[in-house]
Parts: sequence; C-alpha cells; structure tokens
Amino acid sequence: MKARLIVTLGFFLINLAPSAFAAATPAGLWKSIDDKSGKPRSLIRIQEHNNEYTATIEKGLLATDTPDAVCDKCSDERKGQRIVGMTIVKGIKLKDNEYEGGEILDPENGKTYRCLMKLDSSGNKLEVRGYIGISLIGRSQIWTREE
Repeated sequence: MKARLIVTLGFFLINLAPSAFAAATPAGLWKSIDDKSGKPRSLIRIQEHNNEYTATIEKGLLATDTPDAVCDKCSDERKGQRIVGMTIVKGIKLKDNEYEGGEILDPENGKTYRCLMKLDSSGNKLEVRGYIGISLIGRSQIWTREE
C-alpha cells in the first residue's frame, strides 16, 4: 500500500513539475515608469510568437497622454501612427537567460535602439535596456508586471 502511494505521488509530481515550475517569461502586461518624473508612464503588452517577443503600448498613463497622440518624430513605418497600439519592441529572443537581439522605439524622440531585457527571479520586474552599440551606452527602465 505504501509503495503504491509513493509511486502514485512520484508520478503526480513528475507530471506536475514541467507546468508548475516552468520558467517565467516576459509575456504579459507591464507598467513602465517615466524616467524623468518617476510616475507610471504606460501599460505595455509583451507577446511571444515563434520564440520572438514583441511589445505594444496598450494605454498611456500620464495626464498629458491622449489616445490620439501620434509618433511625429518616428522615421520608419510608424511615422504618424497612434502611439497607443504601436509596437515599440520587436525581434527579442531568449539567449542565455536574457532577452536580446531586437530593438526598442522611444516614441518621444522617434529613435530606435538595440534592446536587452532581464527578468528578476520573481518574474515580476523586467529591466528593459535600450542602447547604442554596446549595452554600456544606454538607458534602463524597470517595468513591473500587471498581469
């Protein structure tokens, strides 16, 4: 009887382990914080498709944000597009416990930068770094998970 219980419990734990202890990913809804004011800036949805991550602005949170604001300073296909609904991160892939290889757009100045993301051990904070050339020359933000 004891042996059967141990075998059954072991089987249950082995089957549960992959889903219960799966590594966190950046997929989900995140709140970004404004670098200058320290106030919540926007809600950003990160999605994964074919092992590649993209991020789209879902909502602006500053009083000065309007749903109709457009990216006048963008120089690519996003020029003149609404900022809410805009994809600002694309091409990010997991490599050695970091998410890298893509780019991030700063809608305020219209410039794109290389992008690196790191999840903290809880999976609830995401360091997002935009940089030029090497990652030492850039700027980081901490995004907090909303869902």
